[in-house]
Amino acid sequence: MGVISFVGNNWKKIHKDTRKKYLINAYRVLLTRARQGMVIVIPEGNIEDHSSQPEFYNSTFEYLKSIGINEIN
Repeated sequence: MGVISFVGNNWKKIHKDTRKKYLINAYRVLLTRARQGMVIVIPEGNIEDHSSQPEFYNSTFEYLKSIGINEIN
């Protein structure tokens, strides 16, 4: 799995294994703290902004749907 982090105006690939584990664990902790419900907002993205391309968000959205997270409108 590729691990990336947003720094300044750019997405940066994380190369150090210890940093990858830390970041993955941080997200795991955040996602397990929602005991009574949680809303995850996935933006549509913007083709004019290289740091928020729709393809990145679309794949995340589709993955979350594939593991059973319901979409709300």
